[in-house]
Amino acid sequence: MNTSHNPPNDLPLNSPVDLPEGFSNSFPTDFPRAAQPFVRFVTILRTHGFAVAPEQTQLFINAVGLLGPRSMSQIYFAAHATLAPPPDRRDEFDALYRLIFLGHSLSAPSSEQSDREDEMRSFDERDGAMEPPVADEINEVGEQATGAENLTVREFINVTESDALRQFRRIAPAALPRRKTYRRRQAFCGNRWDIRRTLRDAVKRDGEILNIPRLRRKTRQRRIVLAIDISGSMKAQTESYMRFAHALCACTEQVEVFTLGTRLTRVSRALRTKHVDMAMATASSLVADWDGGTRLGDALDAFLNIPRFAGFTRGALVVILSDGLERGDHSTLTGAVDRLSRLAWQVQWLTPLASDTQFVPQTDALKSLVPFLNGLGNGASVSSVCQHLLSLTRDQPVPTQGLARYRASRHGQTQNPLPEHTRDRSDRMVQ
Repeated sequence: MNTSHNPPNDLPLNSPVDLPEGFSNSFPTDFPRAAQPFVRFVTILRTHGFAVAPEQTQLFINAVGLLGPRSMSQIYFAAHATLAPPPDRRDEFDALYRLIFLGHSLSAPSSEQSDREDEMRSFDERDGAMEPPVADEINEVGEQATGAENLTVREFINVTESDALRQFRRIAPAALPRRKTYRRRQAFCGNRWDIRRTLRDAVKRDGEILNIPRLRRKTRQRRIVLAIDISGSMKAQTESYMRFAHALCACTEQVEVFTLGTRLTRVSRALRTKHVDMAMATASSLVADWDGGTRLGDALDAFLNIPRFAGFTRGALVVILSDGLERGDHSTLTGAVDRLSRLAWQVQWLTPLASDTQFVPQTDALKSLVPFLNGLGNGASVSSVCQHLLSLTRDQPVPTQGLARYRASRHGQTQNPLPEHTRDRSDRMVQ
């Protein structure tokens, strides 16, 4: 029988599974002695959550009878072909096989298993609400960046909407960036003649053409993708940012909101609820990593690796609310923002560290992101965030003063620190 897996004797002994107490006597004994190991193997698979139907058990025993078997590997191949373990649980399946048929013990997880547990997980609200655990201890975070996952529940206090958000709701529908569509409408100064309307009017006037109507392309709001850093270092701004996201969802046509922490969570549908307190409560139930560690690079990389999420950014205005504090190597974060800048119309990074008008990026992570950003602005308060978004031009991206000052200072050196493929773009933006 052809297979791409190793023989049972050569399989690595590193799959983490635990046997329940008293399991040795938990399987039926009214079977023939020769069939008991096979029934026991199926029983332990079901105990560990494998979906095995009774027909598969009978098929497994019949397959072993047809094969002979002449070696233990034939039993393994028969089990693999008839019981069909999921690909992502194949290591656990192999470990249980070795336990029953080869008498091997189960060891602790390997480093590869630990790496898989550290992978960034993404959650979409349409998959159903999660049940984040309640923390048993006080969550004191925010002193430094960490990648440790701390799952907690966040409760939002019922407060009245600020004047900045009320004004933003009124002005945003007309002031936010717009894009041209392929549909056209009548206009006094259009760039194309309305031939159909011209001929229809000429028929009414016996062939006379008195004027030629014109057409121009319609416009609609650009999609906005809002990413909110909810790590411990952003704990003071998290609630105000979430309320700003709710106001943005209420006054824009297309908006997607994600939270970035040790996980990536989409909360767009929850924030579209009209009542702000109900929307905050729903979002709180969806997100499980409030005020925890920070893994900005992994979160943005996971966002771009999901085709449906990455499609949201095509031609969109991407706004990231974060302090940019990244632990360890920031190459993943830099690469993700680079990819994001190639898809989006603009990438605006608003940080609470830029409250000073003379702000210049100091951390290595923010410095590496400068060539790929269209704006690096003040995110210390909701009013500053609203003002920044409403001041964006519709045609040409214009960097903020702090970003232009930093780029100008860097260009004043003898060597240009920007990559080759970004120098022309950065030069245009500084001018």
